[in-house]
Amino acid sequence: MSQSNNNNVIPKYLQEYEVSQECKDLIATLPMEQGWLATHLHQYQGFWFYTRQLQGLLSCQKHFNALNSDVILVTTPKSGTTWLKAWTFALLNRKKYPKMFQIHPLLTENPHFLVPFLEINLYADKNLLPDLNSLPSPRLFATHLPYVSLPKSIINSDCKIVYLCRNPKDTLVSLWLFTNKVKLEGSSTNSLEDSFKKFCNGVSLCGPFWDHVLGYWKKSLEQSEKIMFMRYEEMKKNPSFVLKELARFMGCPFSKEEEDEGVVDDILKLCSFKNLSNLEVNKKGKLPSGEENRAYFRCGEIGDSKNYLTAEMIEQLDTITEEKLGQYGFRF
Repeated sequence: MSQSNNNNVIPKYLQEYEVSQECKDLIATLPMEQGWLATHLHQYQGFWFYTRQLQGLLSCQKHFNALNSDVILVTTPKSGTTWLKAWTFALLNRKKYPKMFQIHPLLTENPHFLVPFLEINLYADKNLLPDLNSLPSPRLFATHLPYVSLPKSIINSDCKIVYLCRNPKDTLVSLWLFTNKVKLEGSSTNSLEDSFKKFCNGVSLCGPFWDHVLGYWKKSLEQSEKIMFMRYEEMKKNPSFVLKELARFMGCPFSKEEEDEGVVDDILKLCSFKNLSNLEVNKKGKLPSGEENRAYFRCGEIGDSKNYLTAEMIEQLDTITEEKLGQYGFRF
């Protein structure tokens, strides 16, 4: 992880040398595997993180102070994070931007810029801690961290957690395609076969996938007032119902007047895949960490994995899912 002459051309999300001594010392003690995107994945607290993410994890565990009014979005990578960020941002700010299609931050900024990740964005810089005190309430943040790795202040406060997951077959394919899309130009791509084996073995971003889902599923059954557990497939099949349930959970339910005026439909239209993917900012813009905004808009459909996975792959993933989650009453 020595610093190279390529500092200025390697985007932040791929950098592995800008970590603290504390992080370097920890990494030396951890199991390590070849990464999907960055060079390395490190296993910490039972899950796999890339180097820069691990730096951010340690920092936010130590320094992030959750407020009771905070809303924390948690997702497994490539499970609809961009869409969930757009939904929640639009929900919380609908009074501020009533004319959504004329003036709205989502028209000019990517959802990942408007709703930053704790460990990937806000706390990833080893030399700088974010000042979050001036942010208006309710504050809205995102994370891919498993439940066991959440900052204690999130666990111990009355803040809300919204968890979103997606069928592992579609998650795997989306993750495989995404990581190849944002790899450094000229680097080798990940084969589907190799990515499939890694995913099944739990070696994926914030994986094992099934352990990540199970951690939040079990906690949501114990603390339904604190954790809302969502499935991507339900968002797609019944978006109006799920959006209204989400608003109610977050403490900003739609009034009858809002529903009659079409506010629910306006938010769904504003945040739709078609609308967001066609915006200029999401066609040409980049995030501060270096990813191109367009990388986050590919397909968004349920069952697209059948166009890539063999019947044997599908059967194996279904078997693992049933073994890992079925006994706890969880089905996709």
